[in-house]
Amino acid sequence: MDVLSDVLIAMRLGRPGAARTSSRAPWGVRFHPGQAAGCHVVLSGSCWLLSAESDPVALTVGDVLFTPHGNGYALADHPDSPLTDFAPLATESAPLDEMRIDGSGVVTELLCANYTFDPARPHPLLADLPAFVHLKPEVGNHSSLRSAVELLGNELRDPRAGTEAALPALVDMLLLYVLRAWLDDQPAERAGWASALRDPAITAALRQIHRHPEQPWTVATLAERAGLSRAAFAKRFTAIVGDTPLAYLTWWRMTTAARMLRDSTKSLRAIAESCGYGSEYAFAKAFKRAYEVAPGRYRSAPSGR
Repeated sequence: MDVLSDVLIAMRLGRPGAARTSSRAPWGVRFHPGQAAGCHVVLSGSCWLLSAESDPVALTVGDVLFTPHGNGYALADHPDSPLTDFAPLATESAPLDEMRIDGSGVVTELLCANYTFDPARPHPLLADLPAFVHLKPEVGNHSSLRSAVELLGNELRDPRAGTEAALPALVDMLLLYVLRAWLDDQPAERAGWASALRDPAITAALRQIHRHPEQPWTVATLAERAGLSRAAFAKRFTAIVGDTPLAYLTWWRMTTAARMLRDSTKSLRAIAESCGYGSEYAFAKAFKRAYEVAPGRYRSAPSGR
């Protein structure tokens, strides 16, 4: 059981999308705040990231920009170029798209992907991420990310039989390698999930919580799996993860339950047992406290809400 893979499955909703854009200067596209996270890779040319959070940031060939929180921002060939709103049609559902902006200047090509994260239960890993993650996967640096970009770029550049089936998996792979690259770049002394996934003791406890949420875990039993004393484990886990072991256990149980309600036809009793609750009543009470809605209503609502 891979903790990071679990986190990605828990965070994402729906099907990711991807597009290849070709823009001739002058051009500028404004992305308004929203639920979708974005990932942009400069395939050729260059552009600027414009945002209220920072000064303009230059992006060159190979640079990867990840916007995990859906903040408003813009991409443009020059900080002074006029901006147009990015406004895809609400009916568009194809995983593959292409966008062109005609002009008379230099061409910039981008690979763009979008992800929808569950706004009701954002994973703590997301909270650790800055508004904009800027990665430079140069030669000898983040080779897996460069490979994922190349594969996805090839499918977008030359769609063939099976492209629409391959694309969601490749877009998910891009997200995984972006997160890996960011985590690898964090200093060793940094707290949060970057540190948690590098700490063998904390990772061992997280793996048990993720693998067996139905078990009656206590701080003592998790500490035993981590190979630490109860007091040392509780202090270390809380300092690194940002929550107590039992609070995170409850959070993961509820997140797992919500995913099962959305994606399966299992009975409430079966879901309750899978998440460590001895009765439907106890499970329903805990679920309503977390989501402010009963499990049955959550399941019947559009998109599980």
